[in-house]
Amino acid sequence: MTNQDILKVAMRQSALDLNCHERDFCQQENKVVTSAADPNARKYLTLPFYCNLVSYGHNIVASVDEEIAAVVQDYINKYPIEHCFETPNLHVLDEELRKRNRRICFMAEYFLPDLKLLRALDCSYELKLLTPESFGGLYTSEWGNALCEKRKHLDVLAIGAYEEGELIGLAGCSADCDTMWQIGVDVLPTYRKQGIASALTSRLAVEVLQRGKVPFYCAAWSNIKSVRNAITSGFKPAWVEMTAKEAEFVEGMNA
Repeated sequence: MTNQDILKVAMRQSALDLNCHERDFCQQENKVVTSAADPNARKYLTLPFYCNLVSYGHNIVASVDEEIAAVVQDYINKYPIEHCFETPNLHVLDEELRKRNRRICFMAEYFLPDLKLLRALDCSYELKLLTPESFGGLYTSEWGNALCEKRKHLDVLAIGAYEEGELIGLAGCSADCDTMWQIGVDVLPTYRKQGIASALTSRLAVEVLQRGKVPFYCAAWSNIKSVRNAITSGFKPAWVEMTAKEAEFVEGMNA
């Protein structure tokens, strides 16, 4: 597997998620498609989308409800790609969404492994590979990024860091789709800034690749420590994504 192979896998998955073709992400022109549910989409997505924008850097592909298709088309063609995912231009789209009882909700940057940089990093603590049989007592708030209690059946592999038998850090991955597993990581506060997160993340990424899957990592672009961990662990930015949800859903999250 090469970096180009990995990128193609990600684009192919995004195409399933957005109801488009993988080549659409490499065009110079933006594209708006009608969203539809697909059984092979990432398991945690709620489909069809009302409005979802994705860019791999070449253009924007928008997967939308037909009701807002023309509005989104005008928006993504009016502003530069990068400005469509940030304020102040983002307010223009959000105002249109508000009229339809929707708001911008999720905004994130996604990372893929760079095979020229990825290697299993070390730290000064014992590391253990864990399988789902060992996850039973780990669905607690301390490990909420590494494992997801709401989707336990998707958690497939993890690596823990231990001091004298006590778990101090955990990276886990969920089989969010057939070809790609998502990595999340947690380290107890008193053990941070010691290279534990990058050791766990990088080693788990290597384990995922050895199993024939593509690891990916997600972070809000304002989460500097998470972005730094991705880069230190041998990942590089691959695509950005923005999703609108019902106004009540957004209000519930803010509550």
